[in-house]
Amino acid sequence: MASKKQINLALQGGGAHGAFTWGVLDRLLQEDDLEVCGISGTSAGALNGAALKAGMVTGGREGARENLDWLWAQVAGTDDLRMADWMAPFGLRALSTQIENSLPYIVGDNLTRVMSPYGYGPFYANPLRDIVTKFNYDPICNGQAPLFFVGATRVRNGKIRVFSGDEIGPEALMASACLPTVFQAVEIFDKTTDRVEAFWDGGFTGNPALFPLFEANLPDDIVIININPLERDEVPTTPQQIQNRINEISFNSSLLRELRAIEFVQRLIDEGTMPSDRMSRVRIHMIADDALMAQLSAATKLVPNPAVIKKLKEAGIVAAESFLRDDIDNIGKKSSVDLRAMFA
Repeated sequence: MASKKQINLALQGGGAHGAFTWGVLDRLLQEDDLEVCGISGTSAGALNGAALKAGMVTGGREGARENLDWLWAQVAGTDDLRMADWMAPFGLRALSTQIENSLPYIVGDNLTRVMSPYGYGPFYANPLRDIVTKFNYDPICNGQAPLFFVGATRVRNGKIRVFSGDEIGPEALMASACLPTVFQAVEIFDKTTDRVEAFWDGGFTGNPALFPLFEANLPDDIVIININPLERDEVPTTPQQIQNRINEISFNSSLLRELRAIEFVQRLIDEGTMPSDRMSRVRIHMIADDALMAQLSAATKLVPNPAVIKKLKEAGIVAAESFLRDDIDNIGKKSSVDLRAMFA
């Protein structure tokens, strides 16, 4: 019997666009010869990772798939995404434009530009709390595989804070997904600084963080599920398009910095400057659909429309199929992503 292909998952954040990751994971979990050993997640990626691990530990692959289905039913506000089929004739770009131009979104977006989330006083509530408090944290926090890491940004010094083990709870997940213009900072006692710290979205400092997956007991293959387009051919011209692209660039910058560092180390090993036994050769793979994501905007990240969520899940399944067809044989052998060409 052939040995299983072992991978780590790096799950990007991107609000409701994380439904794309849901589709990818749903398909990968159906591969019996693929073993997930570690997960690093930020924002929506952290929620997906928590659902996957909790389900995997208690119910195996099917338990993980069922738990992911449950999570996105909570996000979409419906247990049956088929109810969104009446919107099927509308393409993703049309749906995104409709949401972006809707009065509720315009009003809400403008409010975030002129009003602090602290201005709501006693009326403030983090909408994620109702979801994250329903997770079963015993399996999420235990030491069983897959190991799970959640990234957030410490507001005081702008450094990344990676939560793991019994540090992970509702506050850690909310901190990882805390957009500062929308949510109040999440305060958690940080044992690494011995004080209560305020945290914002992990996407500012690690979207997702790759370095927790470099542990010696984890495999060298990291599969990044990317939901923020690295490239957009069209130059943004409207205020909304410009702001959206600024957000995408800033939330991709931390990932690109880590990938550049990996490429640098690999180049030193190839040139013989650094002995190969001093540093493991991390193999990078990526599952993404930039063309699809380029049709969407920040509006569809913040507004969990069932029709968009359904289409994104379907697109994630297709993207995973392409990875399993074209790149799966590279696991354990070489990177599927040409990092040198990426940074040329």
